[in-house]
Amino acid sequence: MSRRPSDSITDDPHAGFGRPGKRSRPRTKDRPSFPNAADATVITVDRGRYRCLIGNVGAVVTAMKARSLGRTAVIVGDRVRLAGDSSGDDGTLARIVEVNERETVLRRTADDDDPFERPIVANADQLVIVAALADPPPRVGMIDRILVAAYDAGLEPLLVLTKSDLAAPDGLMATYRPLGIQVVAVEPGSDLSELRTALAGHRSVLVGHSGVGKSTLVNALIPGIDRMVGEVNEVTGRGRHTSSSAIALMLPEDAGWVIDTPGVRSFGLSHVTPDSIISAFSDLSEIVQDCPRGCRHDSTAPECALDVAVSGGRLAVERLESFRRMEKAFS
Repeated sequence: MSRRPSDSITDDPHAGFGRPGKRSRPRTKDRPSFPNAADATVITVDRGRYRCLIGNVGAVVTAMKARSLGRTAVIVGDRVRLAGDSSGDDGTLARIVEVNERETVLRRTADDDDPFERPIVANADQLVIVAALADPPPRVGMIDRILVAAYDAGLEPLLVLTKSDLAAPDGLMATYRPLGIQVVAVEPGSDLSELRTALAGHRSVLVGHSGVGKSTLVNALIPGIDRMVGEVNEVTGRGRHTSSSAIALMLPEDAGWVIDTPGVRSFGLSHVTPDSIISAFSDLSEIVQDCPRGCRHDSTAPECALDVAVSGGRLAVERLESFRRMEKAFS
């Protein structure tokens, strides 16, 4: 007996819930439930396939998005629920049927004129800005931009200065200490105990310009992981991208997570406003309550309460200068 197309069998229980055709009504509002779905975390994404870790030390499973998720973005760090074959065996493929609400999202835009935000990592709680002291030289403007993104996302910033064997870190340390940012300087083969302590218990996303040594740092933190290491072009002074996608990696002894991201050459901030940055500093957010309406809080703003606070000894001038330098990064 021949079977009509509508009677065909499919392995996907979502297949009957696709977008209805024009002038048609959905057959039902009911959706399948997955009481036995496994909780997992997305650790890397590659061309529509998602590598997910079940629990904290469970199987690593390859999955695809279920049709019911539509255009819902799934990114590294997302906590998801998996249906289907979650054994992790070769040739198996699970389905992501649900994406849990995110605690934090680190975003950037391609440039400052781009209105489209690009989510990078979900559910991190610390942003590690990796900058080289030399080869390539540090770019304070880039550091400031990534700092702004950290504050906007609600992430605690940590500045790691690599290649301290080539240049002294004192100048950059003095630049960022007024903001209350922890700064750690490292060099090849150096003791990483201070950095390990700063990373312990956190879900840290590493961001930095290409060629600053992020992959070298990850290799030192997680022996045997062998992230590809790149070189700096002698002519342009630029690094080459050695990591093509973000990946979440567990630190030894379950001491936390680091999420290595591809090197960036720009960091657009069109989605950020000055108020979202001020809110990250409790002392500044309290002071600006006395600003006149519409105050931009920059150096040209008349009667800005921040300037009044400096002249009255309520606010350190170095802290205000640091904030205004960041404000210029996205104004």
